[in-house]
Amino acid sequence: MTSRRLSFQGTADLCDEHPGEDLRICEPVFRDYGGEKAFCGEVVTLKCFEDNSLVRTLLERGGRGRVLVVDAGGSLRCAMLGDQLALLAVKNGWSGVVIYGCIRDARACAELPLGIKALATHPLKTQKRGEGREDIPVRFAGVRFNPGDLLFADEDGIVVLDPDNP
Repeated sequence: MTSRRLSFQGTADLCDEHPGEDLRICEPVFRDYGGEKAFCGEVVTLKCFEDNSLVRTLLERGGRGRVLVVDAGGSLRCAMLGDQLALLAVKNGWSGVVIYGCIRDARACAELPLGIKALATHPLKTQKRGEGREDIPVRFAGVRFNPGDLLFADEDGIVVLDPDNP
């Protein structure tokens, strides 16, 4: 599913079309910051706390329409993504980024053709220690995100689906 571009009509329609199925729906804690309000793709996971070194490393790779899901521990003390990393994501073909933490440069990010969901904004950048773990299951907002899951997001929320159990 990595190379195939996904599309959908909306998370509400997705929920209506798949009642009672194994859809995982995030708690409504995220705000939209990117220029694309609706986005979807295969999940790539990253767990890091107040250090966005690996966010850059992953966004430098070809996104192929995937969504980077970052468990930043819910930190509201610094930003895990700014306009330069968001521009890198666009350049490398990422569909979106979901951050359980903060972003910065919100005005510039809103102009980019990228889906960005995060908890809030914060002007301070992170430390660079090169710490974190990628491609592991992460859990936040009441949902478990596994590498390879399918994520659908729009103004109504975030829905996650196991591609092996549609």
